[in-house]
Amino acid sequence: MSDIAAPGTSGTPLRRSRTTWSSVENGLLSVFAAIGVVCIVATIAAFALNISLIMFKTGSMSPTIPTGSLAIVRLIPASEARIGDVTTVNRGQGQLPVTHRVVSTAPIGGGAYSIVMKGDANDSPDAEPYEVTEVRKVLWHAPGLAYAVSAVGQPKYMAGITIATAMLVVWAFWPRKQVVSTRERHHD
Repeated sequence: MSDIAAPGTSGTPLRRSRTTWSSVENGLLSVFAAIGVVCIVATIAAFALNISLIMFKTGSMSPTIPTGSLAIVRLIPASEARIGDVTTVNRGQGQLPVTHRVVSTAPIGGGAYSIVMKGDANDSPDAEPYEVTEVRKVLWHAPGLAYAVSAVGQPKYMAGITIATAMLVVWAFWPRKQVVSTRERHHD
């Protein structure tokens, strides 16, 4: 609420009351603005820090990281990979990357390393060591979140999100009528 003195009066304040809907609108806009800022900061951080997301489609890292988990990974030089780290490495053309725990690492020259990895649910290490110059280290993971991300990535949901966002932007910038009290109209 704000106090406003009407022109031509002896300073008697008029009370302009905000409607409940106006408060709800402002609250929603604030929440969506905060979400937008978080998304922008996260995007900038992802590019600046070489961070990305990966989804676990198999249970080879169970129970530590179960099937359907979503993980945040950071690209690092292979020289920084340590025994016990959970890392993702590329396997070659046409093959999906693999994410397992580092069992051993050895330099092979030219900045490349031979890394032996093993899934927590597997009885033995992967068949061949991986010769890599960089790996993506798992920083954090959330069980089950990959399913939600996969669902949202489907065209029908993306279309709905796009339409809802467009409507929100139009609603946020649509001109609003000023509510003027009867007393203010008589003094103008």
